[in-house]
Amino acid sequence: MTAASGLKRLAIAVAALVAAAFVTLVGLSFLIPTDAVRDAVKKDIQAVTGLAPTLRGAVSVSIFPHARVTFRDIVLGDPGDPAPPLTSVELTARLRYFPLLAGRIEIADVTLVQPTVTVALSPDGRSNWSKLIGSFAQAVEPDPNRAGAFSEIVIHDGTILVVRDSKQLNERLENVEGQLAWPSISRSFAANGRFVWNNEPVDVSLTLSDFVAALTGQRSSLKFRLASTPLNVTFDGAASDQPTLKLDGTLAVNSPSLREALHWTGRPKPPFGGFGRFALRAQSSMDANVVSLTNVNVELDGNRAEGALTLATDGHHAVQGTLASDSLDFTPYVSGVRVMGINSRSWDRLPIALDGLAAFDLDLRLSAASIKLANAQLGRTAVALNMRSGQLNVTIGESQSFGGMALGSFGLGSLDGGVAVSSHVQFVDVDLANCLGQLFGLRKLEGRGTLALDVEGTGGSIWALTHTLNGTASVAAHGGALTGINVEQLLRRLEKRPLSGNGDFRSGRTPFDRLALNVKIEQGMVSIVDLHVEGPSVQLKVAGQASLPSRDLDLHGKATLVSTDTASAFELPFVVEGPWNDPLVLPDASSLIRHSDAAAPLLEAVKKHSAGDAVRTVIDQLFAAPPPGAAPADAR
Repeated sequence: MTAASGLKRLAIAVAALVAAAFVTLVGLSFLIPTDAVRDAVKKDIQAVTGLAPTLRGAVSVSIFPHARVTFRDIVLGDPGDPAPPLTSVELTARLRYFPLLAGRIEIADVTLVQPTVTVALSPDGRSNWSKLIGSFAQAVEPDPNRAGAFSEIVIHDGTILVVRDSKQLNERLENVEGQLAWPSISRSFAANGRFVWNNEPVDVSLTLSDFVAALTGQRSSLKFRLASTPLNVTFDGAASDQPTLKLDGTLAVNSPSLREALHWTGRPKPPFGGFGRFALRAQSSMDANVVSLTNVNVELDGNRAEGALTLATDGHHAVQGTLASDSLDFTPYVSGVRVMGINSRSWDRLPIALDGLAAFDLDLRLSAASIKLANAQLGRTAVALNMRSGQLNVTIGESQSFGGMALGSFGLGSLDGGVAVSSHVQFVDVDLANCLGQLFGLRKLEGRGTLALDVEGTGGSIWALTHTLNGTASVAAHGGALTGINVEQLLRRLEKRPLSGNGDFRSGRTPFDRLALNVKIEQGMVSIVDLHVEGPSVQLKVAGQASLPSRDLDLHGKATLVSTDTASAFELPFVVEGPWNDPLVLPDASSLIRHSDAAAPLLEAVKKHSAGDAVRTVIDQLFAAPPPGAAPADAR
């Protein structure tokens, strides 16, 4: 009974104490003068942050169930400034209970509701926060005597504006939620939160080991993380701001689509295809507006490379560096180039857009043990990529390709609403079947030789480009063959039976010892300056023109069956007409008639103007029934 009575008396005492505290707190909410609370909170904020906010709105004090003071319409900075560094619809200071019971007002933490932070950058790199940060740095020096001071600010539904030259709005971060914390007995600082930028939520965190050093521009370790759907960035190193911003540490960047990440950050998308999954890890060093990356490991569209890069961010962005890789596949970057139209019978007429090329400058040295470009497979290759003002030039320093060597340059750039292209490339001592087949889809020539292509053109589409191409092209080959045709077999057949028809001759091979082709291109018209083929049994000479815009041929030539008796060598003129993917090859009819024994009387009769009997004789010879058991006679 004695113990039970004691517990009962203790419970009554606790209840009385709680009731007294409750009554006291409720009473305090009526007894504490509003002006005194305003002044005490303002003084505490200024003591902790070194900043003197202007509390312009109404003040409300609530002791129960939470001890807090709420201010309306807060301004940090000059009240007359049209864009002060900080404004807030509401500031709530949460108070500590026990100091309040003792008659002291101490802030536990501060919450800014719907604040607007304006960062105005001047041409000299300073901002409207420069003086405020200096005062803040002095106030947050670790001090054991300030162990009870608040060291956390919570931001709810905020907005951050970045203004350049006090005129142009550069960036706007919305729906900012976060916490800023700097322990009063420590030198560290931590910030983490979330905001919305360009309609994408972004999580961000920042940790500084020496907050005061960072505020005064001295060196401090820094950890930074930015995570979003389009892009993720992490940095672990050190930072300083004396005399300019410097960063040193490990940088990691990755994105599921670099194309979409660039678009999200306000940069134009690269033209054509590719620029998908991207990852970069490197040791970084930033000094002012130049970022140097060493020990770079970069991956783009499955291509991996190592090397060093330098990024310049002062005004126009620029990339410079050297990368090496075991293998590269450039197919994704040309996959978006449509050469043929929808029906695949004419050139594509859709406009070519190169807006993304003007987004940055590029000076890159790239080497790889092998390179794949659509259907073409190149060996060890070293190239230099240079881009200025939207003009891209690719220089091939060395490429072990198609069993030989490739060198030269390509050019691509914007010009008067269209594009300008150029090709000055030479393939030396290559396997022509592989070279022409993989690069141009032409599979009619075998052998080894040298191919040179020097052309330039402008236009808004592939179709328009074909109308403006100018330049030259040449092929010099040896020890090869023309595939898909057996000229020797055809000539021998027609030599014996000129009027028997040429049959199906689009098969087989025509070997040659030497082939030479030289063409001139003017406004899309290809003129054959010289085309001759010299083989052990056949010689060919061809002249004429081909139209690039209409994709057709208008050629004529002469095929000669090689014989030791030059007086009786069989020669056959011919023409090649029609679309170049399926042209008609037509032997000269008059030449066939002259070589026919059966047609000789007809020709003589025509000359003598007495063709009637001769025509009848020719018809009788052509259609005479053969003797029983004999094979049909060939027309000769």
